Amino acid sequence: MTTQTIAKDAELEALLKSRIRSVPDFPQPGILFRDITTLLNDAALFRRTVDAMAAPFSNIDQVIIIESRGFIFGTPIAYLLDAGVVPVRKPGKLPAATYTADYTLEYGTNTLEIHQDALHPGDRVLIVDDLLATGGTAKATIDLVNQIGAEIAGIVVLAELADLRGRDVIGNYPLHCLVTY
Repeated sequence: MTTQTIAKDAELEALLKSRIRSVPDFPQPGILFRDITTLLNDAALFRRTVDAMAAPFSNIDQVIIIESRGFIFGTPIAYLLDAGVVPVRKPGKLPAATYTADYTLEYGTNTLEIHQDALHPGDRVLIVDDLLATGGTAKATIDLVNQIGAEIAGIVVLAELADLRGRDVIGNYPLHCLVTY
């Protein structure tokens, strides 16, 4: 299944690449970590980034924010789109009844949870995270949203690690990313 891609802004992509720091061998040997803290402390660029992430989307009921860096971008995106915020978290962090989904990361496995009453069937949702790598986190989130019956309007990430082929995992949802590595 091919993912629909939303057009990128080449000038913004170059600027973001110049501000995202690459850290080798973190969190373990062989991983090249893309550190966004150097982007986050630039107020004007952070505002421009959030605006660009939100721009292709409208008529969104809920923004699904994936722990933890998805929280950073998703909450202001929800504000811009006049939408609610629904956190997807690691196990044991949500206090009420949850649905769970297991997934594989670039360097391990984990589980995500969503409150069972966080969405309603038919809600239009936007899934937000900082990075699309292997697609495991995004796919687990898609599975959680689908358990509830909400409609996924799109997925937005700051950056995509294209060589890890996460697009092949997430299905045919509109994908908007600002930076591709």
